[in-house]
Amino acid sequence: MESHLSSNQRKADRGSQVRLQTRSSDGPRGMLKTFVHILRHDGFLGLYSGLSASLLRQLTYSTTRFGVYEELKSSTTTATTSPSFPSLIAMASTSGFLGGVAGNPADVLNVRMQHDAALPTHARRNYKHAIDGLVRMTREEGWRSLFRGVLPNSMRAVLMTASQLASYDGFKRLILTQTPLEDNPATHFSASFLAGFVATTICSPVDVIKTRVMSAKESEGLKALLIKVYRVEGVGWMFRGWVPSFIRLGPHTIATFLFLEQHKKLYRRFRGVQEGHGL
Repeated sequence: MESHLSSNQRKADRGSQVRLQTRSSDGPRGMLKTFVHILRHDGFLGLYSGLSASLLRQLTYSTTRFGVYEELKSSTTTATTSPSFPSLIAMASTSGFLGGVAGNPADVLNVRMQHDAALPTHARRNYKHAIDGLVRMTREEGWRSLFRGVLPNSMRAVLMTASQLASYDGFKRLILTQTPLEDNPATHFSASFLAGFVATTICSPVDVIKTRVMSAKESEGLKALLIKVYRVEGVGWMFRGWVPSFIRLGPHTIATFLFLEQHKKLYRRFRGVQEGHGL
């Protein structure tokens, strides 16, 4: 639910991020110019292209990775011990990989629907909504098209979940043990803000690759894509779209963990489970 509630807030930033990562050499440069370009040519609703695909992605990707991570973490937590930080990274990486595979079809749709308006009229796919996109992709391109870019997407999901979920728990544990702060919303806000910054920085290169692969009309090898991008753009491609990505992911991470912590407390209270060790 946390991810679904914050999905609408992220759509405008995600749309500009995709446009920045896939723009041609003569396209608008920078987040603000991209925002203005979208508003001028596509209107306000253009900022929310692919909303149905984004919601479907949250239902598949986010539900899977959060569910698996919390289950693995709870199975290794006892009344006296909690999992180490390396263990949290391993659990988060596993859950992130599974979430990336589960959410890949919706992610392909999400990128395509947001990138559609940047294409010439004759080249647009014009998916009506997520279900229409899934049906048309399967019929026109085969079921394998649903898993285009699954490798970089799963890599990103592993990095995202490890750097977001594991780092949140790590920062939260550090704050609780090294500062006077207690297990309250102030601690949750601080830990989630830091986790959002770490996740954005670590995931930026893979996010750019994933967007390029999924928005492409034709299949292209990952090695060939990296060589071509490096020759044209240098090392700067790794952090293209970082600002809109952080503006999107930062508030999303904060909202997600604030909601999640309250849900966990209500669940523990309902089940009569004693509050545990800061995790």
